[in-house]
Amino acid sequence: MSYSIHHEKHYIQRTGWLRAAVLGANDGIISVTSLIIGMAASGASSQTLLITCVAGLISGASSMATGEYISVKSQVDIEKADLHMEAHELKHNPEHELKELSQIYIMRGLKPELAHEVALQLTTHDALQAHARDEIGIHENTTANPLQAAGSSALAFSLGALFPMFSILVSPERYVAMTVMIVGVLSLAILGGLSSYFSGTSLVKGSLRVTLWGIIAMTFSAWIGSLFNLQPI
Repeated sequence: MSYSIHHEKHYIQRTGWLRAAVLGANDGIISVTSLIIGMAASGASSQTLLITCVAGLISGASSMATGEYISVKSQVDIEKADLHMEAHELKHNPEHELKELSQIYIMRGLKPELAHEVALQLTTHDALQAHARDEIGIHENTTANPLQAAGSSALAFSLGALFPMFSILVSPERYVAMTVMIVGVLSLAILGGLSSYFSGTSLVKGSLRVTLWGIIAMTFSAWIGSLFNLQPI
């Protein structure tokens, strides 16, 4: 008997790159925009703001790439250690591991006889893969790549930081802070909508969630910067 295979593209398969990209772009927009608004509130000139923006872009992208790589690499190392441990147990205690896998399927609702048969067949096919997926929770669809995560994060941060940089370049000096904030809010709303679209969730909720936190960060930065503005009003 032959069966036709229906392939579905699930949103969870995008986790590896989507998380890093959204986090990077969000951080690029919020952190650099807030930095510029804070500096502008302190009375800094447009030239100083532009230099600050470039410095924030370079340092932020480097920091995001490094942090994301170390984080994901640590996760990969832990997964490899768990797989090595599981391979050792399968080699030296195969019967115990078979019972353990059977018990997992029983707890998921299968009858003991069927659970044992399923565990036996999966063990015969690929024991380590079965235990990795059903006992440890490691699946190839959700495994992140350190270099991919680092690159996505750095690129996304840089793209996000370009919004406040563009705002500085096109805005008259007296309206720089307002222009940067408006562009920042609009770009966050678009980013929230895009991330929600790719993750299959509500566009409105995604946009509002990201935009609200961005406005809070920008407002707080503006207040802190204003404390250092000693110019006469």
